[in-house]
Amino acid sequence: MSSDNAARSGGPEESADTAVWDVVVVGAGPAGASAAHAAASAGRRVLLLEKAELPRYKTCGGGIIGPSRDALPEGFELPLRDRVHAVTFSLNGKLSRTRRSRRMLFGLINRPEFDAGLVEAARLAGAEVRTGATVSRVEQHGPAVPDRRTVAVVLASGETVLARAVVGADGSASRIGAHVGVKLDQVDLGLEAEIPVPPSVAEDWAGRVLIDWGPLPGSYGWVFPKGDSLTVGVISARGQGAATKRYFEDFTARLGLSGFEPSVSSGHLTRCRAEDSPLSRGRVLVCGDAAGLLEPWTREGISYALRSGRMAGEWAVRIAEAQDAVDARRQALNYAFAVKAGLGVEMAVGRKMLALFERRPGLLHAVLTSFRPAWNAFVKITRGSTTLGELVRDHPVAGRALSSVGNS
Repeated sequence: MSSDNAARSGGPEESADTAVWDVVVVGAGPAGASAAHAAASAGRRVLLLEKAELPRYKTCGGGIIGPSRDALPEGFELPLRDRVHAVTFSLNGKLSRTRRSRRMLFGLINRPEFDAGLVEAARLAGAEVRTGATVSRVEQHGPAVPDRRTVAVVLASGETVLARAVVGADGSASRIGAHVGVKLDQVDLGLEAEIPVPPSVAEDWAGRVLIDWGPLPGSYGWVFPKGDSLTVGVISARGQGAATKRYFEDFTARLGLSGFEPSVSSGHLTRCRAEDSPLSRGRVLVCGDAAGLLEPWTREGISYALRSGRMAGEWAVRIAEAQDAVDARRQALNYAFAVKAGLGVEMAVGRKMLALFERRPGLLHAVLTSFRPAWNAFVKITRGSTTLGELVRDHPVAGRALSSVGNS
């Protein structure tokens, strides 16, 4: 810990010759950094653990929509690589149509820069950051736990870190999520490449993204411009790996991009939580991908990570202050209620949208490209002036139509 951070946080409290942190956060992605920032901003002693060295690459389109922007720490400057004013929609390469907006729809970032900035914001708020620290497990009972107010975080090195509350933000293959018992009911495979392109190609894409509704049920592809490179990817349900790879290859070929050498090629599984999946166990909370929190239709996860991370950090502070298991449980239930009342409602609508999209991609394409109210709704959602959940709540007819078509 730097002397500046030590002065602000006071370091871990000393208890029975063993340091005890108020909050330990596992994972330094957007969810973990947001949780650490929230807890440290409340004046608590916070340790943020990350297994990798920062900055590091993450498979992610890097779209920053309104809800993401609104959940950022105060004063955070987005390292935008491009500002999107136009969207081209296509149906497996056909029926292409571009819709434009005078105002910016959303911004595009590179995850290494974005994540590093969020971690720095948490550090400036007073959190200590440790990289190269792999967590093996957490224990809430046993010889490593000195009392019932403490959680033991066991590192792969054999070191044990003690905390009054733990936030698991360690990604979609979360060890903390396994401890909590997170249940998943949707797993998808994303394939992505970062493709450096010459200025003439970059100019063609500047300010415009492509969304292609794919040939596999629930699949789609995207092109996101990032200055001198393009982020190109596809996603579809897990279990169709070969078909997903073919879609990716066909997609890049028909766009004239297969001749460029990617600087990074990667794959990633996204996982959505079951509606009854737990979000806590004892003094341990989960958020972001570790909790299976992401939008089921688009699989957008950054806004869910930022929002749930901030909530997890705020409630972790309350759990850290809880003097007994009953109070800790009450605070954990309050966290779960807050997540389900906000993000859970949005996910429920997203599941219906996915069901509609899987059955009728052509209908969805036609509505978005030809029906102005649908485009206006897309614009409002991306800018953050509304959410899918709010649209359905405020327009009952749309909600009934979505349910009837999605369940047909």
